[in-house]
Amino acid sequence: MSSREPSEFTEATSVACVRSNTVLLIRRAYPPSEGLWSFPGGKVMPGEPLEEAARRELKEETGLHAVELRSWKTSFPISKEGKANYRIHVFTCHRVEGEAVAASDAAELGWFTLKDALNLPLAPSMSDFLEILFQGK
Repeated sequence: MSSREPSEFTEATSVACVRSNTVLLIRRAYPPSEGLWSFPGGKVMPGEPLEEAARRELKEETGLHAVELRSWKTSFPISKEGKANYRIHVFTCHRVEGEAVAASDAAELGWFTLKDALNLPLAPSMSDFLEILFQGK
């Protein structure tokens, strides 16, 4: 966690889509987390509401439409330089519509059990989020 002023962070959103005992993850195609697996998501556009940004990013990266989103957690992932550059507003979704296809910033995607997800090269803080997400299962 950082003591920086909120205006110093790049605002971003992500969506933890849960289906039965699996979660949707994407492998990032570009920096800052290139090659690492994470929830779909990305930067918030100026003036864009957080929920709208989360829906847009999910659709852009996976082709899926979130039927219902719930605000869940806020993350401040630490970069390789030891700084928190992003404030990521994480939403949960338990129902999506459409066909999942990797697009935009996603090199590939998949629905993973907790065990399988924890064996992937994950973006910072993802293992903690996955453990918490699946605790209620």
